Amino acid sequence: MSKTVITFGTFDVFHVGHLRLLQRAASLGNRLVVGVSSDALNIEKKGRLPVYSEAERTEIVGSLRCVDTTFIEESLAKKGEYIAGFKADVLVMGDDWEGKFDAYRDNCEVVYLQRTPAISTTEVIEKIRL
Repeated sequence: MSKTVITFGTFDVFHVGHLRLLQRAASLGNRLVVGVSSDALNIEKKGRLPVYSEAERTEIVGSLRCVDTTFIEESLAKKGEYIAGFKADVLVMGDDWEGKFDAYRDNCEVVYLQRTPAISTTEVIEKIRL
């Protein structure tokens, strides 16, 4: 039986933590759909433009073997629409979001995966600035 997994993220300054999260998400089904946050959504969430544009980030994520489909996530409020539209069976998020997406358990399974220790986009950007 086909099982679609969906996840979301900015995926700016792509690093091994992003890769591992996507690989683990893909292992939970046989189709992985990834919503890449739009530049505007990133400004809304983090107060800054990403280093790489939404088109570049989508191209990077979409080129991975474990990713089947990408799309631009325009709004956090549309998560339910994205889940329904892609007929997702599983929503995967990093454990830094633990509990924040439990409302979608009526629509699909919700899984929070542990982040890769000692790496984050913010830390990578800070190292580059030094």
